[in-house]
Amino acid sequence: MSNTSAIKLYTLDYSQFKTYIITALFIIGNVVFPQLVHLMPKGGLMWLPIYFFTLVGAYKYGWKVGLLTAVASPIINSLLFGMPSQHVLPAIMFKSVILALSAGIAANYFKKASLWILIIVVMSYQVIGILGEWVITENFFVAIQDLRIGIPGILVQIFGGWGIINFLIRK
Repeated sequence: MSNTSAIKLYTLDYSQFKTYIITALFIIGNVVFPQLVHLMPKGGLMWLPIYFFTLVGAYKYGWKVGLLTAVASPIINSLLFGMPSQHVLPAIMFKSVILALSAGIAANYFKKASLWILIIVVMSYQVIGILGEWVITENFFVAIQDLRIGIPGILVQIFGGWGIINFLIRK
């Protein structure tokens, strides 16, 4: 089985109504998925669910859909459910925005979704995100939390994201 396949990628613009419909679907995913994951002890810390649909949306439909999803999802989750809490919201939003931009730019540049590209996208947002979170929190131990606890979530983003991008949303 090849880890690369030709897929249809889009670059939606803010002037298109379709952008907001698709973004709303990814935001719903980023609201529902974390609620399910948070039913497990430390589920959010381990599975990093708030990033999953941002990755898929940005990769499949472009950085603008990703950016809208990245900004709205954490805010909506925080307002509705208190998670992420307000003190970690800036770091989560920073990482989400970096992920959306990384995924959208990579998809536009490579025009395909391979495991290697998704590894690079996820690791780039993690590295930049760690540095940004370290600046925001002034605590390196907190900043590397995703790498200490969130490896399962990182793997789901890479392999699950690749699977969804390549197999479930081929159109």
